[in-house]
Amino acid sequence: MTNKVAIIASNGGLFDAYKVFNIATAAAATDKEVAIFFTFEGLNLIHNEAYQQLPIPAGKEYFVEGFAKENVPAIPELVAMAQDLGVKFIGCQMTMDVMGLDKEAFVDGIDVGGAVTFLEFAKDADVTLTF
Repeated sequence: MTNKVAIIASNGGLFDAYKVFNIATAAAATDKEVAIFFTFEGLNLIHNEAYQQLPIPAGKEYFVEGFAKENVPAIPELVAMAQDLGVKFIGCQMTMDVMGLDKEAFVDGIDVGGAVTFLEFAKDADVTLTF
Protein backbone atom coordinates (compact mmCIF):
# COMPACT_ATOMS: atom_id res chain seq x y z
CA MET A 1 0.00 0.00 0.00
CA THR A 2 1.38 3.39 -1.00
CA ASN A 3 -0.33 5.60 1.60
CA LYS A 4 -0.39 8.69 -0.64
CA VAL A 5 -2.80 11.63 -0.62
CA ALA A 6 -2.89 13.86 -3.71
CA ILE A 7 -4.64 17.23 -3.45
CA ILE A 8 -5.42 19.75 -6.19
CA ALA A 9 -5.91 23.30 -4.89
CA SER A 10 -7.52 25.38 -7.64
CA ASN A 11 -9.50 27.84 -5.50
CA GLY A 12 -7.86 30.57 -3.48
CA GLY A 13 -10.22 31.65 -0.73
CA LEU A 14 -9.79 31.44 3.03
CA PHE A 15 -12.16 28.51 3.43
CA ASP A 16 -10.42 26.71 0.55
CA ALA A 17 -7.12 27.18 2.37
CA TYR A 18 -8.51 25.66 5.56
CA LYS A 19 -9.87 22.65 3.64
CA VAL A 20 -6.62 22.05 1.78
CA PHE A 21 -4.25 22.49 4.73
CA ASN A 22 -6.43 20.72 7.31
CA ILE A 23 -6.65 17.62 5.12
CA ALA A 24 -2.97 17.80 4.14
CA THR A 25 -1.68 18.19 7.69
CA ALA A 26 -4.01 15.51 9.06
CA ALA A 27 -2.87 13.08 6.37
CA ALA A 28 0.81 13.89 6.87
CA ALA A 29 0.45 13.57 10.65
CA THR A 30 -0.85 10.03 10.10
CA ASP A 31 2.21 9.08 8.05
CA LYS A 32 0.73 9.59 4.60
CA GLU A 33 2.86 10.98 1.79
CA VAL A 34 1.08 14.17 0.69
CA ALA A 35 1.44 16.45 -2.32
CA ILE A 36 -0.63 19.53 -3.14
CA PHE A 37 -0.79 20.84 -6.70
CA PHE A 38 -1.59 24.58 -6.59
CA THR A 39 -3.11 25.93 -9.80
CA PHE A 40 -5.06 29.01 -10.90
CA GLU A 41 -6.46 30.86 -7.84
CA GLY A 42 -5.12 28.06 -5.65
CA LEU A 43 -1.68 29.64 -6.02
CA ASN A 44 -2.94 32.35 -3.62
CA LEU A 45 -2.69 29.79 -0.84
CA ILE A 46 1.11 29.77 -1.08
CA HIS A 47 1.78 33.23 -2.55
CA ASN A 48 4.09 35.20 -0.23
CA GLU A 49 1.65 38.08 0.16
CA ALA A 50 -1.79 36.63 -0.60
CA TYR A 51 -1.78 33.68 1.82
CA GLN A 52 -1.19 35.98 4.78
CA GLN A 53 -4.32 38.03 4.12
CA LEU A 54 -6.98 35.79 2.64
CA PRO A 55 -10.29 37.58 3.22
CA ILE A 56 -13.22 36.19 5.16
CA PRO A 57 -16.12 35.75 2.71
CA ALA A 58 -18.81 38.42 3.03
CA GLY A 59 -21.38 37.54 5.64
CA LYS A 60 -19.07 35.00 7.31
CA GLU A 61 -17.24 37.39 9.66
CA TYR A 62 -18.49 35.41 12.66
CA PHE A 63 -15.89 32.78 11.77
CA VAL A 64 -13.14 35.13 12.99
CA GLU A 65 -14.42 34.87 16.56
CA GLY A 66 -15.00 31.13 16.23
CA PHE A 67 -11.49 30.51 14.89
CA ALA A 68 -10.00 32.50 17.78
CA LYS A 69 -12.20 30.81 20.40
CA GLU A 70 -11.26 27.34 19.17
CA ASN A 71 -7.54 28.21 18.71
CA VAL A 72 -7.65 27.37 14.99
CA PRO A 73 -4.23 28.17 13.51
CA ALA A 74 -4.00 30.97 10.95
CA ILE A 75 -3.22 29.98 7.36
CA PRO A 76 0.49 30.93 7.58
CA GLU A 77 0.80 28.61 10.58
CA LEU A 78 -0.93 25.79 8.70
CA VAL A 79 1.36 26.31 5.70
CA ALA A 80 4.41 26.06 7.96
CA MET A 81 2.94 23.04 9.74
CA ALA A 82 2.31 21.29 6.41
CA GLN A 83 5.87 21.96 5.29
CA ASP A 84 7.26 20.76 8.63
CA LEU A 85 5.30 17.54 8.19
CA GLY A 86 6.84 17.01 4.74
CA VAL A 87 3.86 17.93 2.55
CA LYS A 88 5.13 18.54 -0.99
CA PHE A 89 3.94 21.81 -2.57
CA ILE A 90 3.85 21.88 -6.38
CA GLY A 91 3.15 25.22 -8.08
CA CYS A 92 1.62 24.86 -11.54
CA GLN A 93 4.21 26.02 -14.07
CA MET A 94 1.61 26.87 -16.74
CA THR A 95 -0.47 29.02 -14.38
CA MET A 96 2.62 30.75 -13.02
CA ASP A 97 3.78 31.51 -16.57
CA VAL A 98 0.35 32.84 -17.58
CA MET A 99 0.24 35.05 -14.47
CA GLY A 100 3.86 36.23 -14.90
CA LEU A 101 4.93 34.83 -11.52
CA ASP A 102 8.17 33.09 -10.64
CA LYS A 103 9.10 30.73 -7.82
CA GLU A 104 10.36 33.61 -5.64
CA ALA A 105 6.77 34.96 -5.36
CA PHE A 106 5.83 31.93 -3.26
CA VAL A 107 6.68 30.44 0.11
CA ASP A 108 10.10 28.82 0.31
CA GLY A 109 10.43 25.16 -0.53
CA ILE A 110 7.89 24.75 -3.33
CA ASP A 111 8.49 22.69 -6.41
CA VAL A 112 7.36 24.01 -9.77
CA GLY A 113 5.95 21.60 -12.30
CA GLY A 114 3.21 20.91 -14.74
CA ALA A 115 0.28 18.54 -14.67
CA VAL A 116 2.56 15.63 -15.54
CA THR A 117 4.60 16.27 -12.38
CA PHE A 118 1.47 16.05 -10.26
CA LEU A 119 0.13 13.05 -12.16
CA GLU A 120 3.35 11.14 -11.51
CA PHE A 121 2.70 11.54 -7.79
CA ALA A 122 -1.07 11.02 -7.99
CA LYS A 123 -1.08 7.95 -10.24
CA ASP A 124 -0.83 5.57 -7.29
CA ALA A 125 -2.41 7.76 -4.61
CA ASP A 126 -4.90 6.14 -2.25
CA VAL A 127 -6.87 9.39 -1.97
CA THR A 128 -7.15 12.22 -4.49
CA LEU A 129 -9.05 15.40 -3.59
CA THR A 130 -9.82 18.65 -5.36
CA PHE A 131 -10.61 21.96 -3.65
